[in-house]
Amino acid sequence: MPLDFFTFGSGIVSANPVRFPFAALRALACAAALLFGTAPAWASCPEPRLTPPEQVVLKGDTALIVVHATSAHDARYASKRGVDEAVRFAKGRGIPVVYLVDETPIEHYFMEDCAPDHWVRSQGGELSFKVTPRHVYIVGGHLELCLGYATNEIIYQWAQRPAGQYRITYLMDGIYSNGKVIDPSDPFYKDFVRFMGVVTYGRPGGEHWPKLSLLETMGVIVDEAHELDYLKQVLPRWDTTFGDEYRVTVKLNASVEKVLRSAPGWNPPAMNFVFLDSAVPGPGTEPATR
Repeated sequence: MPLDFFTFGSGIVSANPVRFPFAALRALACAAALLFGTAPAWASCPEPRLTPPEQVVLKGDTALIVVHATSAHDARYASKRGVDEAVRFAKGRGIPVVYLVDETPIEHYFMEDCAPDHWVRSQGGELSFKVTPRHVYIVGGHLELCLGYATNEIIYQWAQRPAGQYRITYLMDGIYSNGKVIDPSDPFYKDFVRFMGVVTYGRPGGEHWPKLSLLETMGVIVDEAHELDYLKQVLPRWDTTFGDEYRVTVKLNASVEKVLRSAPGWNPPAMNFVFLDSAVPGPGTEPATR
């Protein structure tokens, strides 16, 4: 694979500017609970039995992959509610669930449900098993690192299969990020730094505490054009993975689907990226199962 395989490509999305107050208030409420010691304690799962990669079987055409849902990387539990809702959503619809785990002790993993279809070892988001479904929901993180690695691996596998219709759906309240790709020249940079300072007040820096959910980050950015500029940087490298015969699209909640690259023909193979606020039912936000 080329050296730039695990870097991030480009794309555009449409935004919903009315989400900001709710996302910001929810983030501040969570931060206040953590800062003042009122956050609830969650029981950890028992030591899991890992499934050997060759024994991972994902039945059906849709799956949920949960990448490193652990307080070792998301100490604020910013993505916990979103992860739990995603798992509940998937299990309620018969969608197989895979938890990716690294060397972090199991007591730091914060999933409420301890019975996925498979626990699979993955140190950096690499996928050692076959992703046979054509639609994958994804949560966990780190958006710019392990989760980004996983999405690149997913589309790489799909690109080796017969041409068809493929989709990755990001459930944004279940994905954590440190805003690594936000640049000081971005017009929302100061707002992001200020908000990050509030939710991590009194906490150490590094990779442990400074995390927001992707939905919270959207709430900070607010402006539709700026949201588009940010999200286009975190898509996997579709541009170097799929040939020109693939149509590539991106969609945010109930917005109009945006075409990142067109393709010839009336029904060409396609790679579709979908960003949803949450798996929690709501106007324009409840995921479709297929």
